[in-house]
Amino acid sequence: MAFVEASKPIGPVSLEDKSDIQKPSPALITPCDPWPRPYFLENGLRRVAPYHYTYNTYCKERWRGRELLDIFSSEFRDRPLEYYKDAIERGAVVVNGKPVPTPNQIVKNGDIISHTLHRHEPPVTALPIAILHEDDDMIVINKPSGVPVHPAGRYNYNSVIEIMRAERGHSWNPLPCNRLDRLTSGVMFIGKNPKAAEKLSLQIQDRTVRKEYIARVKGDFPDGEVVCDMPILQISPKLGLNRVRANGKAARTVFKKLAHYPSVAKDATEETANSEERSHGEGYSIVRCLPVTGRTHQLRVHLQFLGHPIANDPIYANRRVWGNRLGANDGDGSQDTDEDVITRLSRMGKSEVADAVAYHDEMVDEYNKKKAEKMSGELCDVCQTPLYTDPGEQELSLWLHSLRYEDAGGSWSYVSPLPIWAMPPDGMDGPTEVGGLDALVQAVKEDNPEIA
Repeated sequence: MAFVEASKPIGPVSLEDKSDIQKPSPALITPCDPWPRPYFLENGLRRVAPYHYTYNTYCKERWRGRELLDIFSSEFRDRPLEYYKDAIERGAVVVNGKPVPTPNQIVKNGDIISHTLHRHEPPVTALPIAILHEDDDMIVINKPSGVPVHPAGRYNYNSVIEIMRAERGHSWNPLPCNRLDRLTSGVMFIGKNPKAAEKLSLQIQDRTVRKEYIARVKGDFPDGEVVCDMPILQISPKLGLNRVRANGKAARTVFKKLAHYPSVAKDATEETANSEERSHGEGYSIVRCLPVTGRTHQLRVHLQFLGHPIANDPIYANRRVWGNRLGANDGDGSQDTDEDVITRLSRMGKSEVADAVAYHDEMVDEYNKKKAEKMSGELCDVCQTPLYTDPGEQELSLWLHSLRYEDAGGSWSYVSPLPIWAMPPDGMDGPTEVGGLDALVQAVKEDNPEIA
């Protein structure tokens, strides 16, 4: 594959200074942008045919003075160490546009590391991105679960931005105004122009937009409005792991139970889920969530702390990581230290599948291992990279849904339908829609008048 050199602009300088200017390090740019995107649909999944791609990364501060192979082995976990060593030796990984003599090359401040690889994107759900509303400035969508918003990590074309671009034209530039995690589904705003996107983004930032989520959690959630004011701290930036901690950032959420359903097994899939619900003792609840603040993983962390984690949460409802109590009321880390939790989660990879819930029952545990994405034992014919099986249900879905966004002043409101996992089980009665937010807002309006 051929490459072209590009450089990063260095800004204006005076004529007197130009003699001392050093040219910026060259980066490699993949000279291709496949159009139409190489999508194909198969077995209910949107797939992307493998393609070559070059990543360019400026040396991060924590990389300075470290060996190149050491950086890849500790920072990038999707391929084995042997792959990265071979990629460096054959020139697929270069520094400042040039091959390095050894994998032990020391990386310095200002270096650009370029990595050209045969990219294999994970499949995502083939469900369409539903349009709830569209006008000249904004598109309101119902994002499917399991699809990231932006290209990141192993995902590029299988992202909301690129899927919508593929549907509307190569030159169309979608501008997301709010954030949703990859596994979270629901209401999102896509600006059609920078002015409209900035206006809504500022409104959300100023907390004059009310948001409601719906979650399916373990056990029988308490009645009435439950306000959780526990601060949240990120204990591992690398793993994206957060916990309730007194020295964390202030966080507030209002919860209200919509329904509670006891466990009744209906089929093989439900039986595995309900086995855990029975072991937990009290079935599951559908809970309305009003986040007053917007901390990372706020709803997931607060629900875990309250003893009712999201039932299929691959991190915060995982007994292999948190133990039998699943982190409930462990605000000081006395049950499980941060170091213990981080170590356990770090060990969970494709060889030891991070199940949505680590069950006590070995039979159920084995069932869920079969449902998860893991190494297939096969290699790619082009690049010899180990291939994954298709993702399991728990890697495509989280029972957390962005249900509603509305202006606190009442000028606009958008509500999506309830997701299927929040509907009453077959043979049971229960709510199929939610009411207004008045009761939840009432619980915090004295301290948070901006959302009242």
